[in-house]
Amino acid sequence: MKKNYSILCVLLSLLFSCSKPNETQQLASTISKDSSLHIVDSMARAVIRSGFNAGSGYSQIWARDMNTFIEVACEESNPQDLRNAILLFFALQQPNNEMIDGYVLKPEFTWNDDTPYYSDAAPDHVAFKNTVETDQESSLIQIVGKYIRKTGDKSILQEVVAGKTVIERMGLMVDYLKKERFSEKYGLIYGAMTADWGDVQPNDDCGCDINELSDLAIDVYDNAMLIIALDYLQEMTDDSVKKQEWKDLRTSLAENVRKHLWDTERQKFIPHIYLDKSPIPEGFDELAIHYHGGTAVAIEAGLLSKEEIAIANKQMVENVRLSGMPSIGLTLYPTYPEGFFRGGMGTPYVYQNGGDWTWFGGRMIQQLIANGFTEEAYDEVRPMIDRVIKNQGFYEWYGKGCKPDGSGHFKGSAGVLAKSIEMFNQWADENK
Repeated sequence: MKKNYSILCVLLSLLFSCSKPNETQQLASTISKDSSLHIVDSMARAVIRSGFNAGSGYSQIWARDMNTFIEVACEESNPQDLRNAILLFFALQQPNNEMIDGYVLKPEFTWNDDTPYYSDAAPDHVAFKNTVETDQESSLIQIVGKYIRKTGDKSILQEVVAGKTVIERMGLMVDYLKKERFSEKYGLIYGAMTADWGDVQPNDDCGCDINELSDLAIDVYDNAMLIIALDYLQEMTDDSVKKQEWKDLRTSLAENVRKHLWDTERQKFIPHIYLDKSPIPEGFDELAIHYHGGTAVAIEAGLLSKEEIAIANKQMVENVRLSGMPSIGLTLYPTYPEGFFRGGMGTPYVYQNGGDWTWFGGRMIQQLIANGFTEEAYDEVRPMIDRVIKNQGFYEWYGKGCKPDGSGHFKGSAGVLAKSIEMFNQWADENK
């Protein structure tokens, strides 16, 4: 009888311990019951259903923007319309095989741009490109890869556009980067000096095109974007020779990013390697700047270990505290000094010089979830979720005091949050 009583006590203890949820299960339950996530997800999908332009205030369809809402667009948009919008980029590919930033119908080309791009394969449209950046080719390759993963429509790769298939055109885009934007000395691609992932350079009133005022520079963002694109290309091609070529290039880029851009002592990426002169004023230590957006994309490219991701995230959280900005969407910290950039961006914490962008903060949230930091991700996404509900919109960026600015329905912001919420929900379902 005494023995049976002891067994009963053990069984009851086991039953009680099994019925009590652990911390992971508690977090999963909290996420599943969080109505704010459902509200923001519904709002985001409504915004993305409105079209493929970058957002309110933008008539243009941008590759770098579409790349961050393409997966949600696959679920919310007419599949044929989305396919056609993607193919139009390839119709506007230039004779030297470079890819444009985006396009509009000719009557909507109403802003001051002295370098329009045209193509006989797209007679009704005009394209544009901020040539200081080097993410256009890699953004479009990622769009196609994500589109195929979501829809299963591999036939788009064999679609012939102006005499060449889509897969051929993407390969030519990589060739363009290797020919026109590749530093043999460092084994990495380059653009002009901008603030992290931004597309505005200093010392120039326009600021978006490479010219005599530009400072050619290598950064982690451009190279991480290309690494991700090369991963998609390997997945998309059936050509074993091309697959190996892209794999080798990917390996080389990753090794050179770590060799030349990773600061072991500070456990962060350096902002730039300048190929000629540096625009940085004397007395300002650019090496101290943390590039949040480029770091998030580097994590997506597999360039950091789990331990390094944890350190990078702690650095971002500390930067938010020190800056007084709302979230880890903070572009960079510390900011470039007053007057370094022209116009409004010359003021710290404005636009790409330290503004807070959900568009990139949301990508860091995704990478935290993907790499096992869901609790941190849930804590750090809260400011982004709360301000969407408060302001009833997906603003392009936020300034000091969480002041919303830019497009009020920015699809990049909507896309990254909708995908983050989808990842949260999937994680919660798997950990109930």
